[in-house]
Amino acid sequence: MKLAILSREPKLYSTNRLVEAAQQRGHEVVVVDHLHCNLVLEKGQPGIIYEGQKLEGIDAIIPRIGASVTFYGCAVVRQFEMMKVRTAVESQSIVRSRDKLRSMQILSRAGVGMPKTAFTNYSSEVPQMIEQVGGAPVIIKLLEGTQGLGVVLAESAKAAQSVIEAFHNLKARIIVQEFIAESKGADLRAFIVNGEVVGAMKRQGKEGEFRSNLHRGGSGKLVKLTRAEKTAALLAAKSLGLGIAGVDMLQSKRGPLVLEVNSSPGLEGIERATGLDIAGKVIEYTEQLTQKRKVVGKPKP
Repeated sequence: MKLAILSREPKLYSTNRLVEAAQQRGHEVVVVDHLHCNLVLEKGQPGIIYEGQKLEGIDAIIPRIGASVTFYGCAVVRQFEMMKVRTAVESQSIVRSRDKLRSMQILSRAGVGMPKTAFTNYSSEVPQMIEQVGGAPVIIKLLEGTQGLGVVLAESAKAAQSVIEAFHNLKARIIVQEFIAESKGADLRAFIVNGEVVGAMKRQGKEGEFRSNLHRGGSGKLVKLTRAEKTAALLAAKSLGLGIAGVDMLQSKRGPLVLEVNSSPGLEGIERATGLDIAGKVIEYTEQLTQKRKVVGKPKP
């Protein structure tokens, strides 16, 4: 199998581990910077030009699309899909997961537990919105934020109103969520591959920090999920159509509450916390996708 990993940073841990795991299984691997891909659109002959050469002979891709380049990254993934190349994560699923509001609407419709969430375009209705999620303290999130950036804890209704109004004046889109005090600055990350939880860790924010993201200084350790937590994580990934996902959840008095579903979850934190070969699981899943294509395309005797 010739595999392309779409990544802007070939030296990143996640990219390196995927290359290593694929090579260990005898596959040919290339790392492709999706921002340097030129898309050629022609009737019946979609193509991709990379570093002056037409990309050909690729059997499958593993997209590692950063949040800041979602639009172009997904366009490249769509182009590969048009070229009948299998992808470990489909372009439309990436789009769904990156839009926080849309993804939460999908999760809500699917019956996934989540913190109470509110969204409005009108600053005059801010007090009502704060009450709709249970009152202060509340969490305020930028819809385009990632890795804990653009997330604010407002301790009082007055502080929340000031922050929300400031974001609205900057034309920034935000959601407001209830604050789950019993989580105590910790959350769960379930790593899902092909409808199975292949690893899980508990992330704890550093002292005085309500965000548990490892990029914000949090720490991760191996954890065994309860049946309810596994069910919630799997349902969340399935409802967004993600074959590979990192599902972040809070432990609450009313059960697991899904915060976010990541379509390009990092491997470093989960592999170090669990000691498992998560990259190998991703490659195995990608192998299965290409085998399915061969079976489907095989002519009948």
